[in-house]
Amino acid sequence: MKRSEIAFALLRIPLDFAMTVAGILVGYRLRVEGDFIPGVNFVITNANLLPIEDYFQISLLFGALLVLVFAFFGLYDMKNTEGPLRESRRVAKHSVVWFLVVMTYFFLTRKIFFSRLVLIYGFLFTLVFVILARLILRQIERSFLKHDIGRRNILLIGSNKIASRLSSALRKDPHYNVKGYLSERSREIEGLKKLGSLKDLHRIVKNKAIDSVILTDQNLTEVQDQQILRFCQENHIEYRFVPEILEVERSNIDIEPIAGFPVIHLKPTPLDGWGRISKRSFDIVISSLALLALSPVFAVIALGIKRDSKGPVFFSKLEDKSPAERVGQNGKPFTFYKFRTMQHNTHHLRFTELADKSHRKGPLLKIKNDPRITPFGKFLRRTSLDELPNLWNVFKGDMSLVGPRPHLPEEVEKYEDPARFLLTIKPGITGLSQISGRSDLDFEEEVRLDSYYIKHWSLWIDLKILIKTVFVVFGGKAAD
Repeated sequence: MKRSEIAFALLRIPLDFAMTVAGILVGYRLRVEGDFIPGVNFVITNANLLPIEDYFQISLLFGALLVLVFAFFGLYDMKNTEGPLRESRRVAKHSVVWFLVVMTYFFLTRKIFFSRLVLIYGFLFTLVFVILARLILRQIERSFLKHDIGRRNILLIGSNKIASRLSSALRKDPHYNVKGYLSERSREIEGLKKLGSLKDLHRIVKNKAIDSVILTDQNLTEVQDQQILRFCQENHIEYRFVPEILEVERSNIDIEPIAGFPVIHLKPTPLDGWGRISKRSFDIVISSLALLALSPVFAVIALGIKRDSKGPVFFSKLEDKSPAERVGQNGKPFTFYKFRTMQHNTHHLRFTELADKSHRKGPLLKIKNDPRITPFGKFLRRTSLDELPNLWNVFKGDMSLVGPRPHLPEEVEKYEDPARFLLTIKPGITGLSQISGRSDLDFEEEVRLDSYYIKHWSLWIDLKILIKTVFVVFGGKAAD
């Protein structure tokens, strides 16, 4: 998903909460000072009302409860495909549910210690405020989309009536920008620009900056279908298709109706939408706590490195002073931090004098008994303490606690197509391949394990990998 999609989806939560608090407080003022509307007086005399501070506190509770009710009924789905009228109806319906829950609670506990009229006024104002706020948020999002912020460039594969109807529907949706259609057949469709044959897919995706592919042609061979799916996965492009039947035995499926057709999105990983948010939140909390808790350990390691050899404490720059980079999500490079374990200014030797001493097959260079490693560096590598500064990369958002191993740009350049699928998500400090063999795995086996993790991710899997990492590290199995 686009970052803007996630941002606007998340904004609905604090917005609904704030509008609930505002609704309750405006209801209170209307109850106490009802003559602020010309010609109308809502004040009931001899009212023994609590001060506004008490109502503010209870409004915070009501706001949190409304968010929970809305979340339960799916009003915070990441992809909001509903129109404004339908969304407003859903808000109204589930606001009534929220109000009934509040009233039921006070009826059962008999803790009504404030004005019921304030509750009624508060409910009405909350309903109006939430609907208006969501409509305004929609308009703000549409203004972003008009400037191509958050829009998805769509490529339709197929030259049939389905492609034509989908194109007409998607062109009316500001979230999408239909770039054209791609088909082996020469027949053109009105309103769609013909882009070429399937052989041109690589060129078209690059030139048109395609974000999403929708396959509508059901006459392609199974080999062609698989080639398109594999291409999308390896190039981090959203893949969706219109099936002949709905019996699809695949995981990570989203079904979205467009122009009356069930368009199926085969997500490469559950790490999308709320999955992405939960993993990032988990990373921020754990990495920040770990950086604080391990700061004395950082200091001790820094002293050990300085006593052991000359050079900086951290390895973050190469000999030419350029940043030491690794390749992250979607092939984006980032500055990589770790404790220095080798003699200073010897990184380049891995690609020159020591290149023929690699003991691993594939694009990765792994050197046994590397002469560049310092005595203290051997200890740091054996215990994986050299990777502790990666926590800063996690906190910044370049890495995750759990994920595929981060590789060098020179290594990624040698990736064959299946391996590029590993760039779908952020690299991790540890991962399924790391706990399954550290540096002893063949590259193909590493790709297989990390690909499995990407396709089947869950927070529970992350927790199990983190726990097992502790046992692997303390088991004394050294890394190259």
